[in-house]
Amino acid sequence: MKKTRTINLGLSALAVLTASAAPLMAEPRTNMMHQWAQGSEAAAIAKLGEMYEAAGGIWEQTAISGHTSNTLAKLRSDVVAGNAPAAVQLKGPEIIEWNSTGQTANLDELATAEGWDDVVAPELISVMKPTGHWVAVPMNIHRVNWLYSSKKLLDELEIEVPRTWEEFNAACDKVVAAGKTCIAHGAADWSDTTTFDSVVYGMDIDLYRKAFQEADIEAMRSQGMIDAFAQLRKMVGYMDDGINGRSWEQSMTMTMTGEAAFFLMGDWTVASANLAGFKEGVDYLCDQTPVDWGGTGYILNADSVVMFKQSDPDYVEGQKLLAKTIMSPEFQVTFNVAKGSIPSRTDVDLSKGGFTQCQQKSLKDLQASVEEGTLVRSMAHNMTVLQKFRGAMMEVITEFVADDSITPEEAANQLADAVELQM
Repeated sequence: MKKTRTINLGLSALAVLTASAAPLMAEPRTNMMHQWAQGSEAAAIAKLGEMYEAAGGIWEQTAISGHTSNTLAKLRSDVVAGNAPAAVQLKGPEIIEWNSTGQTANLDELATAEGWDDVVAPELISVMKPTGHWVAVPMNIHRVNWLYSSKKLLDELEIEVPRTWEEFNAACDKVVAAGKTCIAHGAADWSDTTTFDSVVYGMDIDLYRKAFQEADIEAMRSQGMIDAFAQLRKMVGYMDDGINGRSWEQSMTMTMTGEAAFFLMGDWTVASANLAGFKEGVDYLCDQTPVDWGGTGYILNADSVVMFKQSDPDYVEGQKLLAKTIMSPEFQVTFNVAKGSIPSRTDVDLSKGGFTQCQQKSLKDLQASVEEGTLVRSMAHNMTVLQKFRGAMMEVITEFVADDSITPEEAANQLADAVELQM
């Protein structure tokens, strides 16, 4: 009798201890703010949520569609209100800016345990570690300078995929003479600037670096920039009259169906095209946009997630779980197959897991570009200069596309003036 009583007392004590300890055990959770609200991008981020929950986390997301400025406005508002989100999709200069405020979390302990310095592509490490400490994790590597061609139309008109801008113009002249649209395009500041990214880079890589990576005013006023705007003016003439209000997905479809010959856009096109049932090598070809300097060109863009300091242990643990999930080889395969990009880890075999030929070509060209010293980050996709400079440049470029009364000389000066005003 006495013995049983002792045991009962012990269990009661244990129950009390357990009840006391339970509230102290963090339950990992997150609320990730991002821009991927629709299409293949929404499908890709849904994969992250599924994997996060499978790993034991509680997943919530805040999707903000539209322009990057919408996300940044929401982020600033939350931070000012003392409610910084646990995780936010941000890019290069924004990571540096937010890190300088002291609001970002330090992920060094996890990074060391997981060996991130040994597996993340070197081009991205300095972006994720703006002052030598891990504050963000990369989800992928996007290639911006893709030229998608309608195989059907090129075969019909006996046109080879152009390698230089002179060849591109000659191909377009032939397409237009046949009564077809040469360039499928949807006018928007980011898509106009995506096209101009490839034009400046392909014509003069040194000019691209000075003007778009260093925000050099004199480079923006140079003859090289005037020539680049002249090429863009010629390309606007190769577009049809329906570019205003057209989405990039509609432009993509024009090329895939043979209504237009070419489409200049990043590799997210691959995911959307395949999701829509179009087939690589049958409906479309993917090659780098023209370059006049020979060799392999690669304009890099990368999505990443920045962690902000949290006081709630649940969200602190949730950040660790989210970062670990994003950096896992399993997620890097699943996410990037769905998004059209390639992994940010260098130890993932792209011959497995469902990567397309375009994606495998992207990796080979990235490696070649690094060896040739031609790799650059994308201005159009917010990987180089401060957002205020990028926004000023985008406004000038999209106005140039919309208004054919602006001369290339005027546009180059306007570009320099707009950036100078922000300094």
